[in-house]
Amino acid sequence: MKQLVILSGKGGTGKTSVAAAFAHLAAQGAPKIRAVLADADVDAANLELVLDPRQVSEEEFWSGQAAVISPGSCTGCGLCAEVCRFDAIIASNGLYRVDDMGCEGCASCMYACPDEAIQMEDQLAGKWFQSDTRFGPLFHAALFPAQENSGKLVTLIKQQARLFGLDHEYPLVLVDGPPGIGCPVISAASGADLALIVTEPTAAGVHDMKRILDTTEHFGIRSLVCINKADLHPKGSEDIEQYCLDHGLEVLKHIPFDLAVTEAMVKGEPVTAHVPKSKASRALKELWARVADRLEEVA
Repeated sequence: MKQLVILSGKGGTGKTSVAAAFAHLAAQGAPKIRAVLADADVDAANLELVLDPRQVSEEEFWSGQAAVISPGSCTGCGLCAEVCRFDAIIASNGLYRVDDMGCEGCASCMYACPDEAIQMEDQLAGKWFQSDTRFGPLFHAALFPAQENSGKLVTLIKQQARLFGLDHEYPLVLVDGPPGIGCPVISAASGADLALIVTEPTAAGVHDMKRILDTTEHFGIRSLVCINKADLHPKGSEDIEQYCLDHGLEVLKHIPFDLAVTEAMVKGEPVTAHVPKSKASRALKELWARVADRLEEVA
């Protein structure tokens, strides 16, 4: 079983639109590859918005700890507030309480409390789901606000997708990765056979494309590039082409700017399903065919 991860160095490049189109095209046979889908952008998951999933199961995700002050034991000495570097301890009527959104779980307050009124408690950090879609099974998650360890949750989502794929003999796990280059991205890219980098011909797009390519190169992941909205700034697209040529990277396709993509998003559909003959859809079909060819080359 192979893993394809779709990444971008910044948000807003169209990464999830590409992932949704690939899910549709893989299921509809252009070419057909049975794929387990994984939305690894757990901080702002949105692949489900265009796949209309039907939830099969829901599981809790516990990660990290936060301080809890027992009102009955607190004497109001204030030592906890003095040692808290995150200003997460708040005075209230002569006693103290912890701001859950501000607590980083360092436990300094617990060790400083002379009355042992503070305990560290495990945190419910989010939930993860297995769902069915018309294009295949989907594993996705929601990290609660102000929670950490999204990289850990990404790893969990990918593991569950991979195990399901192995159990049911799926040849591919298709991962919609998070933007950027942080820990969640590293977790999403870990173990991938191929990475498709979606970029755009803007100053920020080119800069962040270079950063994500440095990341995938560091971890030895073969990377391919596609340029979204390429016709909005032809000179910028040429610069990306030249950069990739100079660094031995293959640019598989230019995807034109197309309002049909926005229309499809509003309707909650991949553009290739909603407007199959649009400019963007035709380009995405060619892109998927080329990516499928490159997956065949992976040992």
